[in-house]
Amino acid sequence: MVDGRRTPFLGEYQHALDAKGRFILPARFRDHLGEEAFVTTEDDGCLALWRPEEFEVKATEIRERARRGQRDVERAFFAGAAEASPDRQGRVAIPQGLRDFAGLERDVVVVGLYDHIEIWDAASWRRTKQVGEQRLAAGDGAPAPSS
Repeated sequence: MVDGRRTPFLGEYQHALDAKGRFILPARFRDHLGEEAFVTTEDDGCLALWRPEEFEVKATEIRERARRGQRDVERAFFAGAAEASPDRQGRVAIPQGLRDFAGLERDVVVVGLYDHIEIWDAASWRRTKQVGEQRLAAGDGAPAPSS
């Protein structure tokens, strides 16, 4: 914990899925994730790995979308969600349906996104990251300097 807050997930790590659809969670992430986690679909076609408290926040957001008429999103999100705790070797198993959703076949990138972890197909991640880097370089999305 940092100042009473959870340590953020940061960084990017290359990994490969094994024959059983598992990847090795980086040791740095394992230390911060704990023994209980949930894997879900995420915007942009990747997967997300959540600590229980952050999963509750995300679940509340999804349920709110359902109240606004997006029941199909709620159904798809919760039907695909699964418990995904690391085993003793730090491996996390990804169910086949979630691997299919994210196009995960072999090479994956595990990315820290502050309050959760994303799991990307390596080629999709390269494209997504490149767009984000271009936007950052152009000043898009950056907060305006305060005067």
